[in-house]
Amino acid sequence: MTAILEMIDVGKRYRRNWALQDCTLSIPKGRVVGLVGPNGAGKTTLLDLAVGMLRPTAGQVRVFGHAPRSPHVRARLGYVAQDKPLYRNFTVAETLKLGRRLNPGWDQESAEERLQRVGVPLEKRVGHLSGGQRAQVALALALGRRPELLLLDEPVVDLDPLARQEFMRALMSEVEMSGLGVVLSSHVVSELDQLCDHLVLLSASRVQLAGDIEPLLDAHRLLQGPRENSPKIGPHTVISSSHTDRQTTLLVRLNGPLLDPAWQALPVGLEQLVLAYMSQNSGPATRLALADGGTS
Repeated sequence: MTAILEMIDVGKRYRRNWALQDCTLSIPKGRVVGLVGPNGAGKTTLLDLAVGMLRPTAGQVRVFGHAPRSPHVRARLGYVAQDKPLYRNFTVAETLKLGRRLNPGWDQESAEERLQRVGVPLEKRVGHLSGGQRAQVALALALGRRPELLLLDEPVVDLDPLARQEFMRALMSEVEMSGLGVVLSSHVVSELDQLCDHLVLLSASRVQLAGDIEPLLDAHRLLQGPRENSPKIGPHTVISSSHTDRQTTLLVRLNGPLLDPAWQALPVGLEQLVLAYMSQNSGPATRLALADGGTS
């Protein structure tokens, strides 16, 4: 399966502190990827490495099989940074004109149509737009390049719920029409549940989990049974545990069939899975081989 973004043992260090360590992942073409993790986990660093804004301290980064700064890559990438840097004194129309001048293959018609569809006035200055409107302009600029891979760093973090919904709707409309690959960084898992089909989970500057979401969920179960100080669950790996006076609840990674009738096995939701792995905030990355060829 073709990898659109690949990292092999990648690390990024600032002086004595590692923002990212031992990062190995392979994202297949055509996926909508949720890049999740707590603040400070290394999400922005990973995206900046992918677009070539940073160079890795260790390891290799490949986008479309090339180094991120390669001319084979630049025209095929779109990026929306968290702070959405735009010229506030420019009108929206002037902003699109700048995009046209800077980007070969620029699609002016679709950029204007996209902004008109979401009600962003082209004659208005960027500094007078609402936060949601500025986010839509940043998205239109990124998509006007006609990228094959779009990277977004917490693009809706400062938006109200309606603006967030409108942004996500516009993004998914583009994905459905063009088959665009997307890596979307967020620490709000509930926003990604209906949006993404692939997950990369960062915690403590390391990749803790990665792969297509459905196989990841199928590989885990929530087990409930009588309260035990040292529960015995055979070959399965306990990811997290909680207890009441009478009941023990375990989230486990399956390593075979569930044979003990004392345990009730329940399916795991995406948010449950992410929170369980985020609670393991130290130690080496968990590497989970999946039947569809994904790895973590």
